[in-house]
Amino acid sequence: MMLKNPRRGIYILPSLFTTGNVFCGFYAFIAVMNERYHVAAWAIVVAIIFDILDGRVARLTRTTSAFGVQYDSLADIVSFGMAPAFLAYSWVLKPFGRLGWMAAFLFLLCGALRLARFNVTQPDVRGDQFIGLPIPAAAAVIASIVIAFEDLFASRLNPAIMVVVVYLLAFLMVSNIRYPALKKIEFKKRVSFMRFLFVILGIYVFATIPRVAVFLVSFIYAITGPIKLLLPGGHREDAPEAVSNPPGDSR
Repeated sequence: MMLKNPRRGIYILPSLFTTGNVFCGFYAFIAVMNERYHVAAWAIVVAIIFDILDGRVARLTRTTSAFGVQYDSLADIVSFGMAPAFLAYSWVLKPFGRLGWMAAFLFLLCGALRLARFNVTQPDVRGDQFIGLPIPAAAAVIASIVIAFEDLFASRLNPAIMVVVVYLLAFLMVSNIRYPALKKIEFKKRVSFMRFLFVILGIYVFATIPRVAVFLVSFIYAITGPIKLLLPGGHREDAPEAVSNPPGDSR
């Protein structure tokens, strides 16, 4: 589809962050082909940081655009769909043959469907939840598992367990399970002293033991949706999916 007014140009700053996202996803492929799996996993983590920043920068500088939304979605397919699928397959799924590469493909397919479903949601809908596990969060789970086992244990996860993990992540992405939209967190608002201490503690953990922190945060976020279903009132459908148009938000 052609842009309505291509002469309006492109906002440079948020697009540069999105380009960093694409670069990290591409570099993850290079690292996997050289069997540097932990480097590929960290590249995906850095891509997530770029993906968060491009949306924040676009909102703060008021440089949101339809081009940025589409560019961000394409970047997410590369960095959070293809890269983690290729990483998981090359790392431990290859011995499973067809079952292994089909599991990786299903992860990519469900990630693409998740992005497409988000992008076609009416832009006037506002909410504080996502429907289905966001694709960056699913990619973070795979990357954090590789980081934990390669860096901490110098070993690899049991391939059978990894197959189950990949299939579960694929299911969660296309499910109707709701997840909190962390992009709704506003840093300009006043918060309680205890919440401030919690943020400081989180930064401290990431700074001191980032390998463990990445795994814990991604794993805890991935299971929050299913856990909420088990709680009273967890089946309510009154909260719309969080939607906005700036780059970095095509989850």
